[in-house]
Amino acid sequence: MQPILSLCDFFARTGAQALFYTMGRQVAPCTTDTLAAFERGELAWPRPWLGRAQLACVFRLGDEPLIWFLSLPLDEQGMIDPAPRDAFLQRLLETLGRTAQRMDADDSQRVDNLMQDNPLAFTPDLTQRAVLHARASADLALPASEHLELAEAYLCGQLDADQWQALGLQGLADFAIRHDHDQARALADYLTSLPVDVLRPLCHCLEHVVPSPSLVQAIIARGETAAAQGDVETFCACVRAVGQGARDSVGPWYDALLNDTAACGPDMLAAIAARGWAQLEDAERLPRFIDALAADERTGFSAVVRDLALIPRLRLPLLLSLRQAPPDSATGRRLAALAKPN
Repeated sequence: MQPILSLCDFFARTGAQALFYTMGRQVAPCTTDTLAAFERGELAWPRPWLGRAQLACVFRLGDEPLIWFLSLPLDEQGMIDPAPRDAFLQRLLETLGRTAQRMDADDSQRVDNLMQDNPLAFTPDLTQRAVLHARASADLALPASEHLELAEAYLCGQLDADQWQALGLQGLADFAIRHDHDQARALADYLTSLPVDVLRPLCHCLEHVVPSPSLVQAIIARGETAAAQGDVETFCACVRAVGQGARDSVGPWYDALLNDTAACGPDMLAAIAARGWAQLEDAERLPRFIDALAADERTGFSAVVRDLALIPRLRLPLLLSLRQAPPDSATGRRLAALAKPN
């Protein structure tokens, strides 16, 4: 019998039906092939977050799905550091038995106990947990939460605006994952009427999906209104919410914001780095973003650049932009200052 050398090996051997999702930067499906290649050291983690691969493993032991949240450390190129993963597997096999040929419902308590003192375990924030529950339930063909029906009625303008307090975060997450084209258009039409107490958590859920063109335009318009009113929190929520939208719609807005000294503050730059990284795959926008980052002493330039450099599709363009930065640019001056000995 072949040894269990990876998480993929473990789930294959035990016969558990497992689905995998990236967490942290974005709650999104992760194929078994992608996880297996990452674990073999053949592939960088696609959505790194703060130097780690945050992973949700959703699997069944009996009727109820179980979830492991694992935060795996990455090296400087975004590849797996295998030692912590191997230590976790060792403890797992000692708990379940060396063969771990099949797990069943009786093993769930032992697995839970193992995860409680697991150094790789982490707890996602409430929004990411709600989005994961919504996405995994849909992928497993399970019903949405009981909160979805009310969220659908409210967000499509079928209820009075002041009834928002009855909404639950899980309902907003379910709507973000399951809404159809007609509902997206209805929400776009109603977006100007949404109270900020609904708009902000909804935006945080929409960060993890590709919003429709009509919804992107409505969120951008609402973001512009928030910026004009000095509502930085709502403005940044809108910046984040459209991050996965179509580049021909979102890119020009990001360009305008990066060129606007009044709008281009550390909160907005952090919002783009965290959720709008896909829009930085542009030969002109990326160096403009880096320069804006370098020009503001409040941004934590080095940490943000290191984090973005771990994203596989951004690594080479980002390093090239840094290398080609003119010495008299904000980026060039920041790099020169960082190179000076303390």
